[in-house]
Amino acid sequence: MDQDYLKNIARDIVKKATYLKDKYTDQKEAPVIYVAIFCQNDDEFEEFTKIVKTFSSVINETPTGFHYKIPPLNTVSGPFQILKLRVPDKTRPERGDADYNVKNFEEFKKKHLPLKSFKLIKRKNHEMIELMEPGADVRVYFSNPHIDELLGVK
Repeated sequence: MDQDYLKNIARDIVKKATYLKDKYTDQKEAPVIYVAIFCQNDDEFEEFTKIVKTFSSVINETPTGFHYKIPPLNTVSGPFQILKLRVPDKTRPERGDADYNVKNFEEFKKKHLPLKSFKLIKRKNHEMIELMEPGADVRVYFSNPHIDELLGVK
């Protein structure tokens, strides 16, 4: 495994998440801003951590893993610079998630929260709308404020 392997996993997560975003919302132009890879076991977490440290720097630590600032990585939904490696978690069997910046979060929230695939998650300093489809290998998030703003990455 090497950098390209890890970057291709992230690109694949964005590709699958973009498909779901476009299927369930009208936010076709919303750029991806953040990607999390859900490590499937401790060995994978350790291996991916070694790899990501060769081309990035830690910008935030959470109980579920580290956020890294990476050089812009091009994807089908534009480049992103924030990558998280999430520690193994039985509640996260998917491969990962992608977070998109929507233009008007309040309008987006009003329109999409009543729909069954969407759920509001409130955090201490922000809120997120989660989009999940049964059987999908990824999750999709829309945050307010945007994750790049919260972590100071522009």
